[in-house]
Amino acid sequence: MDTTPEVPPSPPAVEDTVTFKRSHFYGVLVVLAFAAGILVGYLAWGRGAGTSANGRVAAAPSGQQAAPQPTQRVVRYDIPTEGYPAIGAEDAEIVIVEFSDFQCPFCKKWHDEVYGPLMDAYPGQIRLVYRNFPLTNIHGDAFSAAEAAQCARDQGKFWEFHDKLFSGQYGLGEEAYLQYAADLGLDEEAFRQCLTEHKYQEFVQDDMNFAINLGVRSTPTFFINGLPIVGAQPLTVFTTVVDQELAGEIPK
Repeated sequence: MDTTPEVPPSPPAVEDTVTFKRSHFYGVLVVLAFAAGILVGYLAWGRGAGTSANGRVAAAPSGQQAAPQPTQRVVRYDIPTEGYPAIGAEDAEIVIVEFSDFQCPFCKKWHDEVYGPLMDAYPGQIRLVYRNFPLTNIHGDAFSAAEAAQCARDQGKFWEFHDKLFSGQYGLGEEAYLQYAADLGLDEEAFRQCLTEHKYQEFVQDDMNFAINLGVRSTPTFFINGLPIVGAQPLTVFTTVVDQELAGEIPK
């Protein structure tokens, strides 16, 4: 996953934005990377006396009383989704917020290998919300690509443009964006004007500031119903968390 070598300064958070220290954020990562065979994070939920690792109540040995265990609390982050590009049913049980960067190779890897199969595996049950976190210190075209995608959104083609950017067919940069726009049949003059005027510069910057204040430091970073997953993890990591959420196995 891509990381920012140096966090740019950000303006004070708005009052209704929840902020977290970096140490708090990474202390509650909740994902098991089964397919890779690597433990990336620990999906923690309340374990009182006699609760087994799979979340089911375990009986104490005959004649013994289960020793009380400390309870671990699941932390869910409240990530605003209104007004951001989204795909999937509005009433979906699972909302995944993705903080991404169109020039990030790990974001492309997730897009190519996980995005489609994940959405196909849960028809009508997942809503994916895209939020911007261009790593401008290491990806020179990431910010302009984020702006271009929003310009395409003006014409109802965000997700198609999103797919074009990750395809890398023409690379990135203004001429590439105009070619993608032409391929998608967009009004090229309106699209060009949107780019030239930097209509969505503030929108993308606000997304970046929110992500930094939240504690996001790398791309891609996801929140499944508020539960964070960091990196281009394989499909099985996402399906495991989604299945547990749908089954009500993770406390709210």
